[in-house]
Amino acid sequence: MKLVVAIVKPHRLDEVKEALQDLGVNGLTTTDVEGFGRQRGHTEIYRGAEYRVDFVPKVKVEVLCDDDQVSGVVAAVAEVGVAEAARQRFVAFLV
Repeated sequence: MKLVVAIVKPHRLDEVKEALQDLGVNGLTTTDVEGFGRQRGHTEIYRGAEYRVDFVPKVKVEVLCDDDQVSGVVAAVAEVGVAEAARQRFVAFLV
């Protein structure tokens, strides 16, 4: 068995879930996380003061699957869940 971990934008979570259900994946675990990469955050003005928001909200998706399902799970998440530049960045852990 392997644990596939992906970080996706929150608005893409339903699409990822549906794609995984179509593959026959029975369950997944999500965690709300924050981070930054190429986006480097943004600035916001609140009550007249400017604030730098460094961390962008994301969702960490973890799927425990059989060895023969790993390539399909990664392909499904890559297709609907992440941007073109990040499609090669997935982690699969041996469980």
